[in-house]
Amino acid sequence: MAKPKTTDDAELIKEWPLSTAATLGSSVRAKGILLEIRARLPLAVRKSLEIEAGALTLAMAETAKSAFRAASSVVSNALEDIESLPVIPREIQDILTISATERHRWLSDGRLPSAGTRTMKLRGRARKITFHVFDPRVVEDILDRDMVTVWREEDAEATAEKRRRAALKAKLTRSLKTKAKTPSKLDADPDDASRSKPLGWEEFCRDGLLR
Repeated sequence: MAKPKTTDDAELIKEWPLSTAATLGSSVRAKGILLEIRARLPLAVRKSLEIEAGALTLAMAETAKSAFRAASSVVSNALEDIESLPVIPREIQDILTISATERHRWLSDGRLPSAGTRTMKLRGRARKITFHVFDPRVVEDILDRDMVTVWREEDAEATAEKRRRAALKAKLTRSLKTKAKTPSKLDADPDDASRSKPLGWEEFCRDGLLR
């Protein structure tokens, strides 16, 4: 198979700028779009499509006019609805600048709504993996309203409250243990007859009722 032409030596070149609405300002998202469209192209020409300066670039030799036209058509059709392409985990983490832990937590508690799941087989792995994907317009709204900052503040408050309750519980537990270990006055002085005798005992003995 002939080596794909680069833009330096190719004679047939076409570019498609990617809008911010499509990439959401993320280079990771832009790379994901490239891989998504490459997957729709014939294997022989996939590497002829690259991304440069925020635009998809198809570069092929002059002798490959037929393949170039066919590939151009595939790319153009794919880009018609590219802004609605679901956002995958690594993309949303880059777009929102969040960690995988935050993504899992907010997905689990419903703050980060899922748009469904996607199953795929990774290269070099026998098993398929299933993961949640996200609506790009929802992700854009979260970004515009800076909801990540709000969620982090909520998490910090929840963590502080959890620690406060844990400290209070520990203090109460220690207090109960200390109280349980402290002997009562009766236990401390069992031979003190004056404390151990019931009320009226002296009169009872004086009257000789036990004789």
